[in-house]
Amino acid sequence: MSSEQDHLKETDTEARFDFKKEESSAFQTEKGLTEETVRVISEDKDEPEWMLNRRLRALKQFQEMPMPTDWPGQPDLSEVDIAEIVPYIRPDVDVRAGVDDWTELPDEIKDTFDKLGIPEAEKNALSGVGAQYESEVVYQNMQERWEEKGVIFMNMDEAVQKHPDIVREHFMTKCVPPSDNKFAALHGAVWSGGSFVYVPEDVTVEMPVQAYFRMNSEGMGQFEHTLIVAEDGAEVHYIEGCSAPKYSAFNLHSGGVEVFVGEDAHVQYSTVQNWSKNTYNLNTKRALVEAGGRMEWISGSMGSKATMLYPSTVLKGPGASDNHITIAFAGEGQNIDTGAKVYHNAPNTKSTIESKSISKDGGRTNYRGLVHIADGAEDSSTSVECDALMFDNESTSDTMPYMEINESKVDVAHEATVGKIGDEDVFYLQSRGLDDDDAKQMIVSGFIEPITEELPIEYAVELNRLVELEMEGSLG
Repeated sequence: MSSEQDHLKETDTEARFDFKKEESSAFQTEKGLTEETVRVISEDKDEPEWMLNRRLRALKQFQEMPMPTDWPGQPDLSEVDIAEIVPYIRPDVDVRAGVDDWTELPDEIKDTFDKLGIPEAEKNALSGVGAQYESEVVYQNMQERWEEKGVIFMNMDEAVQKHPDIVREHFMTKCVPPSDNKFAALHGAVWSGGSFVYVPEDVTVEMPVQAYFRMNSEGMGQFEHTLIVAEDGAEVHYIEGCSAPKYSAFNLHSGGVEVFVGEDAHVQYSTVQNWSKNTYNLNTKRALVEAGGRMEWISGSMGSKATMLYPSTVLKGPGASDNHITIAFAGEGQNIDTGAKVYHNAPNTKSTIESKSISKDGGRTNYRGLVHIADGAEDSSTSVECDALMFDNESTSDTMPYMEINESKVDVAHEATVGKIGDEDVFYLQSRGLDDDDAKQMIVSGFIEPITEELPIEYAVELNRLVELEMEGSLG
């Protein structure tokens, strides 16, 4: 790496995220969403007819479904006008399969990911990396030793062509159908890029795989799709990073994530999202977990103007388990609405949800969650813990847990705390030599430690630094 890149990586997180490149594309659709738009996207990707038909069905459902507007306390979505969004931008580079050598990328795209530190992270701590720029994956690579064991890590567009049977069986059928919600339907109509991860039976991928999604153009929508299939006894950790520079016009991120966890398999899905304050972040994520399987969600969400994100898990088989850990940060003008949903549909299933939220300068955070325990899911247990930290009297934090318990022989626990950073805590740290800002940052770092300790060290450091920048008001 050059000395400039070293400087960016080590000392200037703000510079690494809040930069923008001159817009350049080989092809892009017009603003708005019509049947012709969907057909153009599918044709540009040379998709099979079955995928085009799925897109068109999703479009019809999107057109028929109302915009969600009646949830108590939900973020204001009145500015989200799909007619003003460019749903598909192909970068000005031949990336149909994604290159596997950073030097083959155009300088402006390569420089973007250099500043974000992705090539360096791949070298030091990852089994594989995918990088998406606008609507297309531009880089994809997997260590040879995992490919030899049958592990597949490629972009979703390539998977449609090379592994149609697996994709056709799993893509928006049983896990996240377009009928789930209006933005899932929108996603099903215009999705592009994303990751396909397949881990064969009894294979453990010992180092994480990572995908990074970057929006560079003003007024665009990014709709990547991630599909993870872990067969019986398999294990994998998938890390997702997201960012976008700030523009005056709004951007929309509406990704989709589907995870299939086989019997006695283990999938960890970690995401650190750092969108700009003009971005609406409206995702749908779900996992289906078979008997004895284990699913873990670790999420950090900050930067966007509004977020509605509630990863959900369906525990299908006896002994299946789920663990959610989330952190949300809201500053001035931000409404970050996050949470989790867990469905206990079998006996002896277990779930834990731990939510941490921080609000300052009038920002609002909200935990919105659902735990459903079905009749017959006896000996199941769930624990929900929501902790909120506020910097001032203008900020707000709400908790909206919802429990549907249809079985008597279960263990259910819920705890919620809300507090402000106390003057006495700050004074104590100042008496130990810290200034006011450093004292508050130390308190916040301790508050989010249960999340950062679950991440690889490189990403834990990054998340802490992003929170510090949000506290300073430096990002987006």
